Amino acid sequence: MFRQLNRKSSCVGNSWCHAMFKIKYCHQIFDDAKVRFFLTVLFKEISENYHLPIKKVGFDSNHLHFNVDIGLRSKPEAAKILRGITGRKILRAFTEIKKKYFYGSGFWNPAYLLDNIGSDEEHVSDYIGCQKSPAINF
Repeated sequence: MFRQLNRKSSCVGNSWCHAMFKIKYCHQIFDDAKVRFFLTVLFKEISENYHLPIKKVGFDSNHLHFNVDIGLRSKPEAAKILRGITGRKILRAFTEIKKKYFYGSGFWNPAYLLDNIGSDEEHVSDYIGCQKSPAINF
């Protein structure tokens, strides 16, 4: 399968990764369909605005898995963009969740997974699709 390469002034490339972000304190926030929908919309916006293509998102109760092409960004830089924007906007949109669970702290657990997919793309995609809530394809 041919993929479009990211281009900058002096380099070309892409880097599809399997990402996993976990909720701080393991609260089961993603059992709420409104939160899942809101996060999906945010991911679509971030994907377009920051050129971070996302293929598929799968939600479990307290974490999510997704495929993302970080392109020529570093893994910490891509995680900072994705986690920073989504965490801030979710806590702003769902103030009742912030008051009940997060006590003024952040939304995401500091630990995360961002691993290159390589030749395991089909296996990773199947795994994302096997989460608690139905996977969302972009």
